[in-house]
Amino acid sequence: MKKKIMSILFFIVSLFTVGLAVYFVIILFGNYAIDEKDLVLNESTKIVDRDGNEITRLFVENREIVDLEDIPNHVKDAFISIEDHRFYEHTGIDIRAIARALYRDVITQSKAEGASTITQQLAKNAFLTNEKSWLRKTKEVLIAVNLEQRYSKDDILEMYLNRIYFGHGAHGVQAASKLYFDKDVKDISIEEGALLASLIKAPSHYSPFLDPERSKERRDLVLRTMELRGKLSAEETVRLQGKTIPTDQTKITENQAYLSYIDMVLQEAEEDHQISEAEILKGGYTIVVEMDKVAQEVLYEQFQKDETFPGSNVQGSMVLLDNDTGAVIAVQGGRDYVRKGFNRADQALRAPGSVFKPIAVYAPAMEEGLFNPYSLLKDEQINFDGYEPQNISGQYTGEITLYDAIKDSVNLPAVWALDQLGIGISKSYLEKQHLLLDDDGLGMALGGLDQGVSPLTIASLYRTLANNGVYSEPYLIDKIYDRNDEMVAEVVIEEAEVYSPKTAWDMTRMLEAVIQEGTGTSGQFNGALAGKTGTTSLESVEGASRDIWFAGYTPDVSGAIWMGLDTDDEENYMTASSDVTTIAFKTVLQEMYPDSSETNLAFEVPDGVEDLEGPIQFVDIDDLSANLKIGFTGGRVELSWSSSQDDRLHYRIYEVVGNDRKLIDEVVGESDYTVKGAGVFSSSSYVVVPFNPQIDREGEASNQADAEFQLFSRDSAS
Repeated sequence: MKKKIMSILFFIVSLFTVGLAVYFVIILFGNYAIDEKDLVLNESTKIVDRDGNEITRLFVENREIVDLEDIPNHVKDAFISIEDHRFYEHTGIDIRAIARALYRDVITQSKAEGASTITQQLAKNAFLTNEKSWLRKTKEVLIAVNLEQRYSKDDILEMYLNRIYFGHGAHGVQAASKLYFDKDVKDISIEEGALLASLIKAPSHYSPFLDPERSKERRDLVLRTMELRGKLSAEETVRLQGKTIPTDQTKITENQAYLSYIDMVLQEAEEDHQISEAEILKGGYTIVVEMDKVAQEVLYEQFQKDETFPGSNVQGSMVLLDNDTGAVIAVQGGRDYVRKGFNRADQALRAPGSVFKPIAVYAPAMEEGLFNPYSLLKDEQINFDGYEPQNISGQYTGEITLYDAIKDSVNLPAVWALDQLGIGISKSYLEKQHLLLDDDGLGMALGGLDQGVSPLTIASLYRTLANNGVYSEPYLIDKIYDRNDEMVAEVVIEEAEVYSPKTAWDMTRMLEAVIQEGTGTSGQFNGALAGKTGTTSLESVEGASRDIWFAGYTPDVSGAIWMGLDTDDEENYMTASSDVTTIAFKTVLQEMYPDSSETNLAFEVPDGVEDLEGPIQFVDIDDLSANLKIGFTGGRVELSWSSSQDDRLHYRIYEVVGNDRKLIDEVVGESDYTVKGAGVFSSSSYVVVPFNPQIDREGEASNQADAEFQLFSRDSAS
């Protein structure tokens, strides 16, 4: 008897020891096999605008992680009912289910999967391959037991629902809900949750988009199973089984209009915020960008029209910036831009031509106090130590105001002004705006740069003028949040005062004149616009152009557009002028603001700045008359002439004495003058000469008028 008792005790101790050993083996192997990094899910990154509107998604796996508390109970019930109805009771494995699976494998002499718990499915998906073997099944069991030791049931269910694959590229219940029903998982109905639960056994096999009949049968099975598990009543089940299934797939499409912008976002995330593209694609970030979707789509659509360009092989790019922030609101890198392609907006460096004159010459020269808008610049053929620039028109006026030199884009005055300013000073102003040039020649005044500049750079330089002379570097990303909604990056705007508000404002007024009556009149835009055209020539072919530009700004946005050939030679060239880019730029603006009331905004004079008067124009006087009259107070000569409509123009009254002129008086805005005390019996002659006080110059003298004696005067009583 004693021996029998000892044997029983030995058996019990041995069984306990073996069980304990097995338990420790399970724990040790599970700990070894479980790498918690494998539980970190790839999650799609959202790019949204400032208002939180989604622009696009970037991902390796299309997944949005969702908290378990945001998943409705009826959705959780559907998965648990069909996949593992004893989920909240077992410790990671369901012994009865495993026994049935083993029995089935032995009978069929196969390695058929079956009856895995939700925890086992998580273990398999997170840590194991899809190989079907006894060893893999054993590992799955061991890992599942350890997962149950480490995590709560709710944690395991949340990881499972966020990880599993639902077909058509959707990973996790949130992405699947949007794919199949175009709504968040928190908003899906009971039968919709049942359909999602029906998919995970074989997503392609049961897809409603591929086999609607089979998909409905499987969904109805899930609903019957929910009834069997006490989650639905018979009446509810019958009603829900009568519901239809979705047939229209909600696709995450790649909007071609956004490709240029998205590539620049990825580049900025890596270069400025040290977040690589690989991390973006799987990290579940939310990237807040400054894109204006309307502007971006308008810009893209304009670049798809053949009539926008002067030839089928002509390329182009355009950038628009927000004047207040300096942010890039729209960009197009080419006519046929593709992901990771050559983005001409920030990678193509081209000679800017005359769009460079205001920012490299005139604005710095005015800021230095060297000139004002009505200073007279030389406009004559000059040899600058071997460099002999030419006016495109071939005509030279001797001198011209800075105002007119900008308006009419005359070359010689720009080169002469840069020579007076100094190349070093000019470059110092560009360096304040993050543009470093190796060029040291006066050709810089005409945009003849060795390396060239990008449209993005030109847009940022013009935005300085629009922003009262203050520069900040353009950017696309406002903020970046990680998957836990913690902000991990934010733009830092560093401003630099380049010009005074007065200089910037005077430039704005002169660039408005370019649009209203100068080289930028082509095209139609109803709002306020200041800008400059630019063209560079292909020297080997007469009349051929290499680059055509327009750069400018409204009260809201600044921008630049470039067109040209990626490679040009004697066989491949353009003959178009900057009229083409001017028209395209204005067309984009007009389509951005279809409501005319949005374009009625005018430029506002900065506080403390006196507005720039428009130029005073000379008038030709050829009808001067002089009438000598005698009254009780003596003789007088009454002069009259046709005056200018501009009452700011001065008129100098001269008496002609022999070959000389004697200044009598100067009047402003008048068309008549009385010379008192004139001799009655002596003849006298007069001329009137218009005088422009802005430039301190006289115009052409009027015809000479001789005073004629009249015996009687109509106002002799005066």
